[in-house]
Amino acid sequence: MSFISNNSKLLRWRPTLHPVFLSSRFSTSTAEPLSEPDLPLLHSLLDPPPRVHSISRSHSRSQPTLSNPELTVIRMITNRAWTTRLQNSIRSVVPKFDSSIVYNILHAITNPDQALKFYRWIERSNLFTHDTNTTLKMLHILTRYSKLNHARCILLDLPKKNLPYDEDMFVALIEGYGRAGIVQEAVKIFQKLDQKSIKSYDALFKVILRRGRYMMAKRYYNAMLREGIEPTRHTYNILLWGMFLSLRLDTAIRFYEDMKSRGIVPDVVTYNTLINGYFRFKKFDEAENLFAEMKERNIVPNVISYTTMLKGCIDVGKVDRAIEFFEEMKSCGIKPNAVTFTTLLPGLCDGDKMVEAGKVLGEMVESYVAPKDNSVFMKLMNCQCKAGNLDAAADVLKAMIRLSIPTEAGHYGVLIENFCKVNGYDRAEKLLDKLIEKEIVLRPENSFEIEPSAYNPMIEYLCDNGRTGKAETFFRQLMKKGVLDSVAFNNLIRGHSKEGNPDSALEIAKIMSRREVPRDEDSYKLLVESYLRKGEPADAKTAFDHMLEGGHQPDSSLYRSVMESLFEDGRVQTASRVMKSMVEKGVKENMDLVSKILEALLMRGHVEEALGRIALLMQNGFEPDFDHLLSILCEKEKTIAALRLLDFVLEKDIIINFSIYDKVLDALFAAGKTLNAYSILCKILEKRGATDWSSRDELIKSLNQDGNTKQADILSRMIKEKVESPPKRDGKKKASRAT
Repeated sequence: MSFISNNSKLLRWRPTLHPVFLSSRFSTSTAEPLSEPDLPLLHSLLDPPPRVHSISRSHSRSQPTLSNPELTVIRMITNRAWTTRLQNSIRSVVPKFDSSIVYNILHAITNPDQALKFYRWIERSNLFTHDTNTTLKMLHILTRYSKLNHARCILLDLPKKNLPYDEDMFVALIEGYGRAGIVQEAVKIFQKLDQKSIKSYDALFKVILRRGRYMMAKRYYNAMLREGIEPTRHTYNILLWGMFLSLRLDTAIRFYEDMKSRGIVPDVVTYNTLINGYFRFKKFDEAENLFAEMKERNIVPNVISYTTMLKGCIDVGKVDRAIEFFEEMKSCGIKPNAVTFTTLLPGLCDGDKMVEAGKVLGEMVESYVAPKDNSVFMKLMNCQCKAGNLDAAADVLKAMIRLSIPTEAGHYGVLIENFCKVNGYDRAEKLLDKLIEKEIVLRPENSFEIEPSAYNPMIEYLCDNGRTGKAETFFRQLMKKGVLDSVAFNNLIRGHSKEGNPDSALEIAKIMSRREVPRDEDSYKLLVESYLRKGEPADAKTAFDHMLEGGHQPDSSLYRSVMESLFEDGRVQTASRVMKSMVEKGVKENMDLVSKILEALLMRGHVEEALGRIALLMQNGFEPDFDHLLSILCEKEKTIAALRLLDFVLEKDIIINFSIYDKVLDALFAAGKTLNAYSILCKILEKRGATDWSSRDELIKSLNQDGNTKQADILSRMIKEKVESPPKRDGKKKASRAT
């Protein structure tokens, strides 16, 4: 009897075969039941294996045929809460329980909590005493759903019920703790088992090796031998799998030598495990020798054998050799499975074998085999596009549809992006139509989202070609997924503006403002101009305000366009506000239009606003033509406005033509506003000295007639004083100032 020692000298063995984990459902070996090391190659051939139940009494039973009462009870337990009323209903349907009925009901209940309640209730109600079959069934249910504490209690309470222990029960709990990663509890359960067989040891080896406890596995292996329990081929398959999983190549070799020394003939599972292990250590030649040795011993390689060889070749960059194995596999009548295709296709992409990849994809579709990992399609699309094979890339999407694999936004995005790059916008738009129609973007299960490099060129194309509405429909789906792309937003604004739909464009701009998305100046300019073309100056002003709020600086021509449109529409005060923004921004053009706006404000009686704008202009180095403004006001008999403006001129000590004073005084006197004329004349005399206004004597006479003798006397004395010291003419002062 041999033992595996930690310090034993390594057995020298020159491997001539090949390693891989194989799944029992793919294996062609029927020498003994396959178990966990026979894994499917899903992601990594050395990943922890899925659970495979030991063959026991409970699992060897055929699918039960349920009677009508059993079906009724199952429906009641599934659809109703567990209450006393439900319990009474079950009693009325099945007054007497036996082992077969209880087993069938437990087998069919999908909720483990309901199954446990039923299990305990029938025993506490003295309706049935559980036997080994029903207990084992309950343990399998609980361990499958990780209800390990309940399962442990049921197992350890068996002596109280005078029910003998069964090894299958311990195996079920060991496997349950193993799946949960609780190795120590699995070991404790194993140690509580008095009569152990190779079955319980195999279960323990799987648990501890899955967690990388290879030293513990070696100790229990030696303990097993000391107890006189002989390992089987299945045991060695587990040990080999575990040692390769723990990267213990030397230990795996020793176990394999020990297996052969005991006269145990390797099967396809053994060779697959060895081959896969050697590939993990990048030992390509040894793995290929193992594969050849397996065939020399008339052990027929199965689909997993070839898939493992494919993966190993691809991992070491031997893509051509992988293709040879693939062709050999088919020539032997072995059909590639989903894992085979998932393994081969990415390798062909990485090796720039895009023609071969297209052929393999066609075979996969023809045999209707869907890969487990759908990311292979994304890789195929990207690689075909990179190679310039856009038709082949489109065929990948068709293959997904034929295989009933849900297409995702990212798949369409790759094609759309690459069609746009070669100006294939018609084909790209057809793909976009499917995206919109089926709302693929909104699918929550998407793992590949459409990228900006795909949707931005498409949105720009649609907006430039009169289909902005479609572009917006698509982008609003993206917005529901949280996309806030500045480029797309601005393209939509430009598109709607060009198509004469400024309201839609403004709505997009408001969304951007609320969500603080950066906005382009050109987009806003197009939006404002679109409103102006439609003859809607007020809305143009709203869009113009959004532009300013975004921190943009409109050019002088846009200021002029907006002000002119508002002015012509009779919105003088609104035009005045735009003028105010323009002056504050330091724009020095459009002064002719500024003069018109000031004149209109004064003519309409908005004197305070006009004076405020004049003050702002002067603060920024602009001086309106006061002579012109005062002359126009006098001609139009807007005497109060003229009076206020002249008062502003005198207060600010602004130089105007001396004749303008006479015009204002004449207008006031003609309008019968003698006190106003007296007031402003006094200011003129005080600021400018004597005046030769022809009607001054008439004003004094009028003041006396109206009883304003005091004012008349004051004015007479002021005129007399100023005449004795005549002032300089304002016109000369103005000329001097200009010089």
